[in-house]
Amino acid sequence: MSNRLEGKVALISGGTCGIGLGVAKAYVKEGAKVVIGARFKDDECLDFLKDNPDNAVYMKLQVKDEDNWIKVVDDTVKKFGHLDIVVNDAGIGDKEGFTPKTIDKESKENWDEIIGVNLTGTFLGIKHGMAEMEKEGHGGSIINISSIEGFVGFSTAAAYNASKGGVRMMTKSAALDAGVLKNGVRVNSVHPGYIKTRILPKNIWDQITPTIPMGHIGEPKDIAGICVYLGSDESSYATGAEFIVDGGVIAQ
Repeated sequence: MSNRLEGKVALISGGTCGIGLGVAKAYVKEGAKVVIGARFKDDECLDFLKDNPDNAVYMKLQVKDEDNWIKVVDDTVKKFGHLDIVVNDAGIGDKEGFTPKTIDKESKENWDEIIGVNLTGTFLGIKHGMAEMEKEGHGGSIINISSIEGFVGFSTAAAYNASKGGVRMMTKSAALDAGVLKNGVRVNSVHPGYIKTRILPKNIWDQITPTIPMGHIGEPKDIAGICVYLGSDESSYATGAEFIVDGGVIAQ
């Protein structure tokens, strides 16, 4: 352990599996205290919490619920004393199953749910994370997990594209707001490509892999590394920026 995050406290939404849990593991390894905010706990998360009782806790968080965000931020500070990092990772794909639908067949219910979790949930994480960091007066880092689909359009993915593109641009606006406020808060976005998570069904891995210049699908730890950098003081001059981690997919 190199202690790049020693003394820092991080709140990670959607941190019970996939990228979020990968970030949580990396953060604890680097010396941070971590609060995992999510709707549920799965076995891998339970094992992680059991192995790190002093450094990681779970708090129930429905990211579309503003009152829930307020409570979790408050409880995080009560538990660990302060808040330095917010990672807005909670995100969903098509709630109607991985069945491609062109926009003319997209249901409003599906649209509302994806926008609600991916975009509104991130907005609330930025809002209440920044407010707490400003109140504490020490600055901090807000990291928004977007996607390469915040840069390029995919057919049959209108809601997901819109949500991730919105996160990308909202990140820039929030970073500029922090600059106006002179509160020392940095806001950046991370844009994963194809990563082995629940959003990417295993039955399509073989057809996706040949499209990736590096020749393989990424792992959560590949995203965790850039999140360690952005949470640390090493990135003290980075804000409003985009960090693409996709094996070269959108470089083509």
